[in-house]
Amino acid sequence: MKSLQALSFIKSDLNAVMLHDPATKNKFEAALCSSGFHALVMYRFFHFLHVHRYFLLARILSALTRFFTGIEIHPGATIGRGVFVDHGSGVVIGETAVVGNNVIIYQGVTLGGTGKDKGKRHPTIEDDVMISSGAKVLGPFTVGKGAKIGAGSIVLNEVPPGATVVGVPGHIVKIAGKRIDELNQSLPDPVEDDIEKLMARIETLERKVAELTAHNNG
Repeated sequence: MKSLQALSFIKSDLNAVMLHDPATKNKFEAALCSSGFHALVMYRFFHFLHVHRYFLLARILSALTRFFTGIEIHPGATIGRGVFVDHGSGVVIGETAVVGNNVIIYQGVTLGGTGKDKGKRHPTIEDDVMISSGAKVLGPFTVGKGAKIGAGSIVLNEVPPGATVVGVPGHIVKIAGKRIDELNQSLPDPVEDDIEKLMARIETLERKVAELTAHNNG
């Protein structure tokens, strides 16, 4: 049953290459030439060894996979079906990372931790997420279903479902296709600030003068 499940996952990964890579003409080419697909096939095997406590052998095969593909996946990571790793050189997926189904990962992506803490220290990527080139997702939080991470972004906090995150540090610019102006793009104007302070001071002085005048007249 386990072997049939692994074959089903590999078939889904191959279909993902055909779906997302317009440069690939057929499945035969995808199977022979896609380094991302090769890395995932090897991952299915050494993850099986890791689960059955053949830790050293699993790490050796993981290291060999990194050498031949440029993609580093820890045997302890959990990866769903239909995942597409495009031009995967430099991709790193940490030990406690969880990657859902139909996730797209481009080159240079890191799913990493932020320290040497034990336990869950890498992100959980839910289904249908796209992580663009060079993005770093660091920490034990969740990137929600259908979210998009922009190229070169550094994401350090939870991302809600359907959100688009860009920048360093990453900030949300869209949720479910609707823009969110989270950043105040206007720069402070010191002259305007001084004028406002002077006007407030003048109003205060005028009020005091009026009060004194009324008191003297009385």
